[in-house]
Amino acid sequence: MCGLTGYLGGDSSRREKFLRTSAVALRHRGPDGGGIWNPEGPIGLAHRRLAIVDLSAAGAQPMSSANGRWVVTFNGEIYNHRQLREQLCDGRSVDWRGHSDTEVLVEAIDRFGVVETLRRCNGMFAFAAWDHETSELWLARDSTGEKPLYVGWVGGGIAFASELRALRTHPAWLGGIDQEALTWMLTFGYVPAPLSIHPGVFKLPAGCCLALRPGDERNAPSAGELNGRLVRWWRLDELTGCPPATGRRMTGAEALDRLDALLDDAVELRMQADVPVAAMLSGGIDSTLVVSSMVRRASGRVRTFTVAFDEPGVDEAAHAAAVARSLGTWHEEVRCPAGAALALVDRLPDIYDEPFADPAQIPAVLVSEAIRQHVPVALTGDGGDELFEGYQRHLDAVAWWRVTGRLGERGRTSAASALRRLSDLLPAGTASRTSGRLGARLEGADFDDYYRRVLQFPESAALGLDAPRNLVLPCPPAGLTALGARMRFVDQMLGLPEGIHTKLDRASMSAGLELRVPFLDPRIQALSWELPADSHAGAGTGKLWLRRLLARRMPGGVAERRKQGFDVPIGEWLRGPLRPWAMELLSDMDDSLLSRPHVEKVWAAHLAGRRDASYAMWAVLCYLAWARRHG
Repeated sequence: MCGLTGYLGGDSSRREKFLRTSAVALRHRGPDGGGIWNPEGPIGLAHRRLAIVDLSAAGAQPMSSANGRWVVTFNGEIYNHRQLREQLCDGRSVDWRGHSDTEVLVEAIDRFGVVETLRRCNGMFAFAAWDHETSELWLARDSTGEKPLYVGWVGGGIAFASELRALRTHPAWLGGIDQEALTWMLTFGYVPAPLSIHPGVFKLPAGCCLALRPGDERNAPSAGELNGRLVRWWRLDELTGCPPATGRRMTGAEALDRLDALLDDAVELRMQADVPVAAMLSGGIDSTLVVSSMVRRASGRVRTFTVAFDEPGVDEAAHAAAVARSLGTWHEEVRCPAGAALALVDRLPDIYDEPFADPAQIPAVLVSEAIRQHVPVALTGDGGDELFEGYQRHLDAVAWWRVTGRLGERGRTSAASALRRLSDLLPAGTASRTSGRLGARLEGADFDDYYRRVLQFPESAALGLDAPRNLVLPCPPAGLTALGARMRFVDQMLGLPEGIHTKLDRASMSAGLELRVPFLDPRIQALSWELPADSHAGAGTGKLWLRRLLARRMPGGVAERRKQGFDVPIGEWLRGPLRPWAMELLSDMDDSLLSRPHVEKVWAAHLAGRRDASYAMWAVLCYLAWARRHG
């Protein structure tokens, strides 16, 4: 796990200054060392290293291939690097310098080419690779977007880096705010790729690579033009139609056996390290399964951590402790009182570097900092909900659509108006909040539109935002007819790359911690789409396959627990200890980008308890705090 940066264009001496300053900006991602490769010519690369595999100098970057054709700077892990090494050694001699996955990556690129290498890799990564022979720069990102990569037309050249802060060190940096990107952030809580918060700077989308050549720096593309140049080396719509691996439909028992074995193997691959490895344990289904696989495959006692809140309604510490005792792990609780959140909010703009608004970012940062005091690597249970239909919203959306879908678009519009009026008439409370929330969602033209509205922050429409225009949201393929499958498709294409992964990557990297996500092993993702579409949820619960697997491994009540999530009581905190911070930010709000009357109306309703506008207001406040620092 590391940070990468580079620059295409300009002269070597000016490029050297940018490489040094941008690498320093990424020091938190790689506190163990760094390197710069900046020859005479059109390109320079830099790297910051968090040493996990091959701690020697043989693992240092930027790294050249043995024949000198390729140079790579790489962030992430290739978990199947040993298997790839064997493939590279088959039938020919390779002069290996060490045992790092980076060396395997650059030699695989030299042997197979960039796109084929990407398809062979099981890992999380972003990298830049320069081809001396063709004078091409390749930028690439892993299939689900675990690792970030920004690219921007800055100062007459093309700058790229793991985080925006590195690009901002360029002396010709102009900054600015992209209104379209801001609207998306205030609606969903994150900026979807290929947009970034800054004009002229883009996020490489998950599952894509981009080839650039000297001269490309003279023509900065629009987001649409950039999309047209991307090479999509991985496509979820192809995976969703994959046949069973056996060539026939698996029985339930066979599928469960397959999932059992794959999870164990995915966890074992992600436990590979030359440093200690721990796990985040919430006591829920996903993290418990991951830790149970660690216990089965570890040579010693597994170490686990959980976050504990003062508020009993959101505290899972007791469940996590019970699971830890059952599995025999060495367990530690990290307390997250409201005071800790208050101390952290001023740091969030620097930690997340781009406006980002998921309240779970607070405990994610706190637990990452606590774990990093003991180990540099931890496994998490993230991804299970997106792959196996585990969110409560999945169950609720299907249930409501079975009723409202029959109304037709005109009927849903009328029902939405009635529900919003009812919400205004009801006294403050759950009924009022539910009516308003449903009213905001029911105007969808079809189920996909309805579900995308479900993903938006409640009350975000009341902020007076203009509807985003230019970014096309993912649409499930026509052959994917089951409602649950269509929701999983949107989750994996939209929320997972820039929502879940942004939260985890920035929180962990701010502490120099590497997080690994076994459920996103490509073999498990493929299996999740091979299973019958109607088998993931039922009887009022989701994640049926994961529940069955956990019941097999740990008889008892753990598999029956309802999902709680990594939530925090942000609504209460905004009315309480975070209120002065919020009021101070709102007093300086820029009227040119946000509608002050609309925001103040939503804020007043939240403070008075008439609306639960906690997520919409958290998005506004996270943006305002970021804009004060970086805007």
